[in-house]
Amino acid sequence: MANDAVAGNATRVAPAGSGDGDDPVRAVLAAYTHDLITAVDETLAAFLTAEVDSLAEIDTSMGRFAAAAREAVLVGGKRIRSTFAYWGWRGAVGGTEALPPVLPALAALELLHTFALVHDDVMDASTTRRGRPTAHVALAEQHIAAGHRGDPGRFGEAVAVLIGDLCMVWADRLLAQTTVPSARLFEVRRCYDQMRVETVAGQYLDVLGENDPASWSVDRALRVARYKTASYTVQRPLLFGACLAGVSVDDALVSAYTRYGLAVGEAFQLRDDLLGVYGDPAATGKPAGDDLRTGKPTTLLMLARELATPAQLRVLERAGDEPVDRLAELVVETGAVARVERMIAERVSDALAALDAAPVDRTARTALTGLATAATNRRA
Repeated sequence: MANDAVAGNATRVAPAGSGDGDDPVRAVLAAYTHDLITAVDETLAAFLTAEVDSLAEIDTSMGRFAAAAREAVLVGGKRIRSTFAYWGWRGAVGGTEALPPVLPALAALELLHTFALVHDDVMDASTTRRGRPTAHVALAEQHIAAGHRGDPGRFGEAVAVLIGDLCMVWADRLLAQTTVPSARLFEVRRCYDQMRVETVAGQYLDVLGENDPASWSVDRALRVARYKTASYTVQRPLLFGACLAGVSVDDALVSAYTRYGLAVGEAFQLRDDLLGVYGDPAATGKPAGDDLRTGKPTTLLMLARELATPAQLRVLERAGDEPVDRLAELVVETGAVARVERMIAERVSDALAALDAAPVDRTARTALTGLATAATNRRA
């Protein structure tokens, strides 16, 4: 079983012939990440089957609604948050602890992520996610196909909000199935709640920035990255994993995870900013250039405006009237792309420095080193 494979000796490496050569980072990731993701997906599938069946008993339409929520959770996704939480836990407990007792907690983070994604897509009016129509768009199409009355777009948005809400409740239910001492689970819940609060704070700042771009700056854009992405993508999942292991808040490992998580999380968002403009839609699952087209005040765009000549700035300020390809070229010309690449590299270096002095399990150190690079040097 996948659960047993992940729960085994954490010092093993990829089998001979895996193609990883002498690279220990790739060996560890190849050996564990697939098994972990499989275990998380199996946990989610089993939990969601029971939840969907329960809702279907209320009304047949509720069954279809719950199935749409289940699909939003299970279709696609890299399971990054579960992965960081796993290594945060494994880094503290070493290689002998069994995984199944904490699997519900790891999988619950993916339900929380789906809640955030579905609501984010509504707020951003996004049409695609992971190469598929976003939840509110798909639901609007179903409304039309069924011949229902009313505004299909409004229906799609309203039901998508409910799907996000349901995923939030599901996350709480699944987290409660974690088999750790009750006092420890209480601390885990406190970490989880802080993650949720910080995510909402980051989302609000993101919305505010789009509606008040004149008051935005590079510092405020980085603050959005810190709370919208770094907190609930890397930093809090790592600390969540440490809590699952029973690590106290004043432990040196918590300090190391905090520093590492903030650095990698910000670098992750900076890479997202670049992919949002220059990424291949076939790889990212989202159209390129939306941020430029709308003038969204990302760190990339804020830096471009800060570095631009007066003539370049005038073009950037009338973004809605310019071809996206031209805007993308102009951002490169300002030097903003090169600056963001340096910022990513600096943050990865800081994250690795945090690991160097951390009292972390050797295999987890190797994996987190690889994840710092993989998460920030990706194409999707």
